[in-house]
Amino acid sequence: MAGLRQRQLDAARAIVAHAAERLGADLSVKLWDGSIVPLGPGARSDITLTVKSPAVIRRLVLSPRLMTVFELYAVGAIDVEGATPIEAARRWDHLKALHLARTVDRTFILKSLWPFLVSGSAERGPEGYRARVPTRFGKGRDDQELIRFHYDVSNDFYALFLDPEMVYSSAYFARPDMSLEEAQIAKLDMICRRLRLQPGERFLDIGCGWGGLVCHAARNYGVTALGVTLSRQQYDYAQAKIRRLGLEAQVKVELRDYRTVDEPEGFDKIAQIEMFEHVGLDNHDAHFKQMHRLLRPRGLYLHQASTRRPTWNPKHFRKPTAYQKVITRFIFPGGELDHIGMTVTNLERHAFEVHDVEAWREHFQKTLEHWTARLAANRTAAEAEIGAAKTRLWLLYFSLFALAFERNTTFVFQTLASKRQPGPSGLPFSRADLYRDEIAGKNAEPGAAPPVRAVETA
Repeated sequence: MAGLRQRQLDAARAIVAHAAERLGADLSVKLWDGSIVPLGPGARSDITLTVKSPAVIRRLVLSPRLMTVFELYAVGAIDVEGATPIEAARRWDHLKALHLARTVDRTFILKSLWPFLVSGSAERGPEGYRARVPTRFGKGRDDQELIRFHYDVSNDFYALFLDPEMVYSSAYFARPDMSLEEAQIAKLDMICRRLRLQPGERFLDIGCGWGGLVCHAARNYGVTALGVTLSRQQYDYAQAKIRRLGLEAQVKVELRDYRTVDEPEGFDKIAQIEMFEHVGLDNHDAHFKQMHRLLRPRGLYLHQASTRRPTWNPKHFRKPTAYQKVITRFIFPGGELDHIGMTVTNLERHAFEVHDVEAWREHFQKTLEHWTARLAANRTAAEAEIGAAKTRLWLLYFSLFALAFERNTTFVFQTLASKRQPGPSGLPFSRADLYRDEIAGKNAEPGAAPPVRAVETA
C-alpha cells in the first residue's frame, strides 16, 4: 500500500507539472501530503488549490465534470486556501484554463492516471442537498418549493453578506468607490426615479424580498405599496420591518404567488427586480400577460434581470451549459436566464412600449465581489448557521458569477416599459433627472457620499 501511495503522489506531481506548462498560472497545488507543486513558472504558493486525498483524483478521472468539482468542493475534498475562489481564479488565464483539456498530452495523462484507478472508492458529494427539489422544470412546476429552497435558508445567513436593507440584487454604484450600503440605497432610489413614482400612486413589487424597496418607495415617494413573496422567512422579516417603521397604512406584504394577484389595471407602477430569473422560459408569456393585465393604461413596468448571451443558432439557446447545471442543482433550482433581445421582444409582443434599456453588468460584478468578501469574512458564522457544505457552495457560486459578469458572459439590465397606448407616453424627453445624484456628486467633496435619500439601517 505504501508503494501505491508513493506512485500516486509521483503521478499527481507529474500531472500538475505537465498542466502547469500549458496553464502558466500564478498559484500552486497542495497535495494530500502537504507538498506544493507550482501551476506555472515562478508561481507563488500564497494561494493553493488543495487536493485532500488520492481518491479525489480518481473521482475526477471517472467523472470529469464541473458537477464533480462542485460536489468535491462542497465536502472539502478539494479546497482553495489563502483566498476566495474569485481571487484564485484571477491568478490564471481563463481561456487557457478553459482549453486545458485540449492542450495537454492525453497519452501522458492517461499513463499517469493508472495508480489512481486501482485504488478504492472516492469521496461522495453532498448527499441530500437537493433531495426535496424536483429535477425537471417547466409549466406547472411548484415555484413555492423552488423559491423556498433558495430563500428560506436563513435570514441570519443572508444578513452576513447583504447590506442593512437586505437587498438581494445588483447594487448601483453611482461612484466606483461607493460602499455596498451606499450603492444599494442608490439602487433603490434609481428604481423609484426611473418609475417616476408619485405620492398617492399604487406600486406593486413582485418578488419583494425582505421589503427594502416597498418601504423605501413608501417613505421617500409617498406611494401605497404592495409586495408579494413566496418565502416565509422574507415575509416574516418584511412584516416586522413595516411595523417597526410605522408603515402599516402605506405598505402591505403578502405571502402569495404574484400570478394570483387579481386587480386588473389596479397599479400605476410595477417593479420586478431580479425575480424573473426564477420564472422559467416556459412561463415568460404568462408573466408578461400578468404584468400587462395589472397595469393601468400607460402604467410603467420596470424589469431588472440577469441575462446571458444568445447562441448563434437560437435553437441551441435552451441547452444548459455546465455552469447552469451546477447552479440549478445546488443554488437556484428552476432558474433560467433569457437574453436581452428576448426580453425586449417579449415586452413588445405583449403590448408594452420599451423606453429605456440600461446595462448594469459591471455594477453586479462589484456587488458580487462585496458579497463574496463579506461571506468569506463571516465564514465561521455562516457555517454555524447553514453548514460548511452550503457555505462553500455559496462562496463558489458568488465567485463564479462575479467572474462571469467580469468576463462579459453574463449581464444584467434595467428595462423600462409602459402599457402601450396611442399618443404621448407621458415620459419626459430627457433622462437627466435619473442621474441627478451623479451630477451632484461631481461637485461633492472627495470621498463624500452622493446626496441620495436616507433609509433605515436596521
